[in-house]
Amino acid sequence: MRELDGRLVNGLQVQLWWDSDTGCVWVSVRDARMGNQFLIEVRDGERPLDVFNHPFAYAPRQQLEAILAGPASMVDRRGE
Repeated sequence: MRELDGRLVNGLQVQLWWDSDTGCVWVSVRDARMGNQFLIEVRDGERPLDVFNHPFAYAPRQQLEAILAGPASMVDRRGE
């Protein structure tokens, strides 16, 4: 895997990756404050820089719900 681009803004780290063996492109998103992260595969017909610049628009719903919910302990405290 080779990192093509990356940015860190307000604790949110977004990286654009390319796998030279498979030709696949990925975007990883990590929230350093909450410790949540997810990975998005750039699919055929999608523009890698669009996914990199707008990862939340391309993330599967389950991954978005997990990152927005925060760690399990945080969710438990809100429910009290």
